[in-house]
Amino acid sequence: MAKIVEVTPFKVGLEVENITGRERPRRGGMVIVRIRTDDGMEGFGEGSLPHKARAVAGAVEDFAEYLVGQDDSLIERHWQVLYRNSFQRGGVIMMTAQSAIDQALWDIAGKRFGVPIWAMMGGAVRDRILLYTHPGGWDRDLVVQHSLERVEEGYRALKLTIAPSPEPIRDTPLVETTFELVAAVREAVGDDVKLMLDCHGKLSPTVAIELGHALEPLDLLFLEEPVPPRNVEAMLLVRNAVTVPLATGERMYNRWDFRTTIESQAVAVLQPDLGHAGGISETRRISAAAETYFMGIAPHNPRGPGVTLASLHIAACTPNFIIQESAIPRGGSSELWDAMLVEPLSVSDGYVDLPRAPGLGITFDEALLDRFPYRGADTAHPTVADGGVGDW
Repeated sequence: MAKIVEVTPFKVGLEVENITGRERPRRGGMVIVRIRTDDGMEGFGEGSLPHKARAVAGAVEDFAEYLVGQDDSLIERHWQVLYRNSFQRGGVIMMTAQSAIDQALWDIAGKRFGVPIWAMMGGAVRDRILLYTHPGGWDRDLVVQHSLERVEEGYRALKLTIAPSPEPIRDTPLVETTFELVAAVREAVGDDVKLMLDCHGKLSPTVAIELGHALEPLDLLFLEEPVPPRNVEAMLLVRNAVTVPLATGERMYNRWDFRTTIESQAVAVLQPDLGHAGGISETRRISAAAETYFMGIAPHNPRGPGVTLASLHIAACTPNFIIQESAIPRGGSSELWDAMLVEPLSVSDGYVDLPRAPGLGITFDEALLDRFPYRGADTAHPTVADGGVGDW
């Protein structure tokens, strides 16, 4: 194979708000990692983390001190060294940086053999990949309008979200408003469109149970993060009280974080985020562990082209995959995405075709840094009724 000669992180600015429909510049940005070898190969990966792009880029630079000079083909060895060669292991910063590096190494491997990454993992177990996307917001009329627009674009599955800053013990107004929102969308899009609801881990078990009971007639595919992650006991309280399938996992960053949730069977669906949970290598292992407990996989992905393509490769070759979150821009195209995708992504009847380009399927030109400058100072945060700090 070849020796790694360069590992470089790039902080790339975003275009406009593309989920809620508000056309305004977005602060923060993507982190794209490029790995080069001494025979001229290049691999790319994405390690985007809102509010923490500089920290992720710094972690990549630290990891580069080990990687430069190493054989690019030793992907699993490098994963083990990056994770274990530090007394302080894991955490979202280091795992996001490691995820981007892992993607880039797999990208090089795929390009060397001239095949997509999923083809190196035993091949595809499906012919196409089911996607869901977001109408955005919680204003009922706008959400219904955006839901119909996303269905018109080709989606057959949508994820809604609750309003910010719920009350901690009882919140009947939130439950009623959320039910009315989901019911309105269900009526507008019909029974053939799959619906999910994301609670962002903001609810206490009592409110989550109240909400779960209210939503039972609306045929949700799953209720996401009804309570904060890693509190398995709280999740089990909700699971045992409601019939709506539960999902969690976007804020767990390796197989050890997922272990107790898997072993307790606290949810029906796991949502590892390939951009934070150790990349392609680790998400593959998490998915296999979940399969032994009859859990489905619905990878979390509100990120850019890199995490999107990497998630599609996992979806292609994972038997217990259910559905993939999509952050493909409205209309399926944008200047930044078009510049980075090797092949376009097109949603048809709710599905996207398997990626076919060798490797990951993205590229990166440094000229994009001038066209999409990184904007820091992303310090906005939600508040509650009394002015205290709320949760996203």
